Amino acid sequence: MKLVNNCENVILSAKRIVEADENSVIRLNANGGNSILIVCEPIKEVDYIDAIRNLMTEIQYEIIDLNEILCNFVCQNREDISGSFELLKGSIHQIFKIPDGEEGPDLFNLIIQEVKKSFERSKIPVLINSGALYGSGIDNIHIMENELIMKASLPLIVLYPATKHNDKLMFLGIRPASKYRCMIIE
Repeated sequence: MKLVNNCENVILSAKRIVEADENSVIRLNANGGNSILIVCEPIKEVDYIDAIRNLMTEIQYEIIDLNEILCNFVCQNREDISGSFELLKGSIHQIFKIPDGEEGPDLFNLIIQEVKKSFERSKIPVLINSGALYGSGIDNIHIMENELIMKASLPLIVLYPATKHNDKLMFLGIRPASKYRCMIIE
């Protein structure tokens, strides 16, 4: 008999909540949001990703790798990004999340579009490698409070590398993170 490790237990807990189709439970625990944050120690993130890939099948879930989206964004927009770095030295985050009303390449919008595609395929989007967003100006709260995600019939799941200091959640063990608009599973 194989023993289930803690990573698998946490992933199975998230699956039970989602598959029970009790969206009101998620929304109640997420302050009206529609997201589940699976919190893992940054050092164990690879183990959690393996558990997600093994337990969250393609039938019901769609894994969205934020590392891949970031790399594709940089490759496709290399010249724009290079020019923007020079122009926006004091506002680097605007390279990845363009202010409302402005146009141009936008990493944030690419992420939301990938989530939208999952919803359109009736699959639950699962964001992994969210550490790739560090320094981009895109925080988990921006994604979780997006209108598309808030109004979706399916929840969003985010694997979130963080530590807890007292009752404070610290993204990558460094930066305070929002626990608002999400149900926390750890």
